[in-house]
Amino acid sequence: MLAMIVRALVRQLMTRTVALNAKGEKVVQEKKVLEVVVEKGMQNSQKITFPGEADEAPDTVTGDIVFVLQQKEHPKFKRKGDDLFVEHTLSLTEALCGFQIILTHLDGRQLLVKSQPGEVVKPDQFKAINDEGMPMYQRPFMRGKLYIHFTVDFPDSLTPDQCKALETVLPPRTSAELTDMELDECEETTLHDVNIEEEMRRKQQQAQEAYDEDDDMHGGGQRVQCAQQ
Repeated sequence: MLAMIVRALVRQLMTRTVALNAKGEKVVQEKKVLEVVVEKGMQNSQKITFPGEADEAPDTVTGDIVFVLQQKEHPKFKRKGDDLFVEHTLSLTEALCGFQIILTHLDGRQLLVKSQPGEVVKPDQFKAINDEGMPMYQRPFMRGKLYIHFTVDFPDSLTPDQCKALETVLPPRTSAELTDMELDECEETTLHDVNIEEEMRRKQQQAQEAYDEDDDMHGGGQRVQCAQQ
């Protein structure tokens, strides 16, 4: 990540125009060392320009050398502008009863991150730490935010005894108890697991195929009608 000032020495093979005599010129090659300074907070694809340092040729205007920064991806932190994002998974116990974790930052510092007493962290919830993001370009003493995206790892199943123990401490069920008569009038259903992204992709494909088939049918009818006329 672009978190520090980096000084890189770049050896560039240059062509320079030198005068041989009053009547002619020629182009020769020479090496020149350019110092590229990557300042704090510079963004991906940001350009560093060296005016007039490109190859020279007789009777032409010398161009510029332009370096384009490419930001190396980090396996844990993701950068968006001046902000950083990181993912963290909590157990259900940590989400309900509190957590305390140590987060190693990009510069090696250890950040103690913990929930407030009695706080419940919900699945897919974001929390932010001010001034722990990336330094801002040309304002190096100001930083963005560090966002933590929490996911909660739920258990696959619970025993009847565990369910009873949880019901003694968790808020009561919101749904009212159903009578036997009400249950007799209902049709029982069965829930099954789905991959919602795959389901939506399949439905979209089916809708497209139905649209294409309907379009072909209408197009065929028009061609037959024109032939009869």
